Amino acid sequence: MDVRSALKEGIAQLRDANVPSFTLAAEMLLLHTLGKERTWLYTHPEHVISQAYADRFHFLLNRRAAGEPTQHLTGKQEFWGLELEVTPDVLIPRPETEHLVEVALDRLAFREIRAGRKQTLTGEGLRIVDVGTGSGCIAIALAKELPGAQITATDISSAALAVAQRNAGRHSVADRTAFLELNLLGGLAGKYDLVVSNPPYIGRKEKNTLMREVRDHEPELALYGGEEGYELYADLIAQAATTVMRGGLLVLELGHNSLLAVQPLLELPHWTNVAVTNDLAGIPRVIAAERI
Repeated sequence: MDVRSALKEGIAQLRDANVPSFTLAAEMLLLHTLGKERTWLYTHPEHVISQAYADRFHFLLNRRAAGEPTQHLTGKQEFWGLELEVTPDVLIPRPETEHLVEVALDRLAFREIRAGRKQTLTGEGLRIVDVGTGSGCIAIALAKELPGAQITATDISSAALAVAQRNAGRHSVADRTAFLELNLLGGLAGKYDLVVSNPPYIGRKEKNTLMREVRDHEPELALYGGEEGYELYADLIAQAATTVMRGGLLVLELGHNSLLAVQPLLELPHWTNVAVTNDLAGIPRVIAAERI
């Protein structure tokens, strides 16, 4: 079997199994099997694949057709231009979460400008907390963008923290990132310039509406924020009010129906300059506030 035939068969199998983005999934699984880059795939269509590789590819296709996420089969996902390890112990990083990083960086930069400091933001002296770090994607992205910052990443799951630590080591930010097993911000000492979080925000009542890849394979601890989905925000925002320094920032990712429940929690007397950012689909995705 050559590369062209293998890819064609893989695409057909995943299409018939109603796998989302079936062409991309087949490509990713074939690339993972062969250990090649995407350019190679389309410049060597007549390359003959050994039987061992063909068997491995079909094994992965069968698992993907049964509902396992592509990222769990390849063990990786890209976020903020960084390749990260993912396992069933962590939420797979989503592209929309990059809005969270963008808003955090923008708000930090605006704070520097308003204070009359230099506009080149390196993060020198900044203390940042990423709550519910999972794979570490947010913490690591911020650490790469702010090489002078000290990052603390918390998670209630020790298994998730192990994945995040490996990712931090892979991207050479482990020396500036502390990993703590905590429930939200509970027990965290000191004052911070920025608290950022993508908390669990799916309602358990929505479980049966989720794609099987999410419902059956991603960790419930990272998915569900209560029966409605927005229950964790109240505790997180209350804890942040005692953790964020005056003039510091809180930046949170929102679920598709979270805004009306979350925004009132960021009113006076603790928070000001509240702003909401929509994602590319026009859904309110990020809410940010400044500590008074």
